[in-house]
Amino acid sequence: MADKYPMTKKGLTTLKDELKHRKEVERFKIVRAIEEARAHGDLSENAEYSAAKEAQSHNEGRISKLEELIALADVIDPTTLSGNKVVFGATVTVEDTDSGERQTFAIVGEHEGDIKSGKMSLTSPLARAMIGHRVGETVQVKTPRGNREYEIVTVKFLAIE
Repeated sequence: MADKYPMTKKGLTTLKDELKHRKEVERFKIVRAIEEARAHGDLSENAEYSAAKEAQSHNEGRISKLEELIALADVIDPTTLSGNKVVFGATVTVEDTDSGERQTFAIVGEHEGDIKSGKMSLTSPLARAMIGHRVGETVQVKTPRGNREYEIVTVKFLAIE
């Protein structure tokens, strides 16, 4: 059995919405495209048919993955957590020890990460480095710009939207 996938309630809702869309909308669009391409005759040299079949394969694969993620979801409500240690669901402020630049983000599930909206995937290098560390501690992270050191300034447990 695969491991559970930690995620927020919002993350689970997003996956369920995508699954519904793929089953109820995309699936039928693709079937129509396949039918239209078949109507054009010779399938061996029919690029539209090949493209539609490829889209169907991709969509069905994504449906399977979404069903797996939903079945193995471990929904965690950050507002029920507390402490000063970085864990899934924590909203963390870090300071780059070289530049003094501060950033704040929530640590969310692997499929929820969106750095522009302040959500960092649990599997990102910085999140992995911080998990288990406390306010006041520093962590080292390899980045494309070289090794960086960050100090954990605050750890809060807020609702994640």
